[in-house]
Amino acid sequence: MTLLLMQKRSVQRGRPAGTRTYESEPARAFGVAVREARSAQGLAQEVLAEQAGIARSHMGKIERGEHMPTLVLILRIAKGLGCSAATLMAATEAQLSEEESGTE
Repeated sequence: MTLLLMQKRSVQRGRPAGTRTYESEPARAFGVAVREARSAQGLAQEVLAEQAGIARSHMGKIERGEHMPTLVLILRIAKGLGCSAATLMAATEAQLSEEESGTE
């Protein structure tokens, strides 16, 4: 009995069953925040993508909320926009709040 209690359980890699890897609401809100910041500066999507060091098609997916960027990409996009990642996150949170309250 003691031997069974002392055995290590096997490590299971990956996400727990049933967890999602993509949530559309935050992705869409982040995309809106990026698009609004880019448009306010009069930047073309292609220019921002180049400044962030990513493909224009990838930037389009991010702005449409079809892709949730990694932290590294968020930092590169913020740098390309000349703002902080915190500014983009605040705009994302504001967009999520608007969507929840229905005041888009």
